[in-house]
Amino acid sequence: MEERNTAVVLAAGRGSRMNSDIQKQYLLIKGRPVLYYSLAQFQQCLFIDEVVLVTGREEIDYCRKEIVQKYGFTKVQKIVAGGKERYHSVYEGLKAAGTCNYVYIHDGARPFLSREILERAHDGVRQYGACVAAMPVKDTIKISDAQGFADYTPPREQVWAVQTPQVFEYRLITEAYAELMEREEPAVTDDAMVLETVTGQKAKLVWGSYENIKITTPEDLKIAEIFLGET
Repeated sequence: MEERNTAVVLAAGRGSRMNSDIQKQYLLIKGRPVLYYSLAQFQQCLFIDEVVLVTGREEIDYCRKEIVQKYGFTKVQKIVAGGKERYHSVYEGLKAAGTCNYVYIHDGARPFLSREILERAHDGVRQYGACVAAMPVKDTIKISDAQGFADYTPPREQVWAVQTPQVFEYRLITEAYAELMEREEPAVTDDAMVLETVTGQKAKLVWGSYENIKITTPEDLKIAEIFLGET
């Protein structure tokens, strides 16, 4: 059977740290919404067959008209409403994805997804069944105790900052999420953690990019403008 790859792009976050009435994924960078940039990469990627866009229920029409149709993102075949928390939204996207071999879960607030990251993730998921874009941290990391004092220092060479996309065999991650939804474990913060928690399987860390930042605060928008100015 021919391999099929689907991307689930999350655009349902409220972005409380942005201090803006506009959701962060719709803020403009160089005249285009943050969400545009990652969708453009999936649109151009030869091995991505379909994109499922997960957004707030009240933004579905806006996304369809002002982003998908406006910019000609023909691979976005489905736009579905997300849930209360990120993991709820991911599960809605997975259910909408239907039958595929591999699924690429990506935060729409990370506009600097690149062809190279996608290719490394593609190779990684084919080899390991689960992989995560990540980068080694540049700073020394301290783990605090309950009182806020430095408790211990993990070896820096073993500490990575996790990004997206996080890529999995579709059946593997969908079954893990289905079981998670029955447990309702709010401590789960990313997709690889879902897999670890439910199945015990580890995800391979593949090289992302230090530019693959998540737009979270106003300062991030300034950095994004600089990155785009260099291209």
